[in-house]
Amino acid sequence: QVQVTEFGGGSVQLGGSLRLSCVASGSDSSTLCMGWFRRSGDKERESVAAICPNGRNWVRGSLQSRFTISQNNAKTTSYLQMTNAISDDAAMYFCAAAPDIGWYNWGMEREYRHWGQGAQVTVSS
Repeated sequence: QVQVTEFGGGSVQLGGSLRLSCVASGSDSSTLCMGWFRRSGDKERESVAAICPNGRNWVRGSLQSRFTISQNNAKTTSYLQMTNAISDDAAMYFCAAAPDIGWYNWGMEREYRHWGQGAQVTVSS
């Protein structure tokens, strides 16, 4: 059974930076792609970024100038780096793991089998 856990949530100032981590543990966790999603208020959950063990990665178009995704050498941890935070970045951030994803489906929640509980990010002025 694969478990996914987010770390690094908290408060970030407007214009500041924050890094979230996602650790996947369990059977074959190093073979899984990891995606990040977020939901704020009553809005629908939206895709943020994803990365696969072979290095393929994607970031939502509107966030590409401020968000980057990376992973550790063991491919068991993904990092979501947020820079120049804005108020719209305040959200619950979820990490999820999928067997395989590509450019056409990395942002689709149904592709991800294992989900974390989420990490809350607030943006302060």
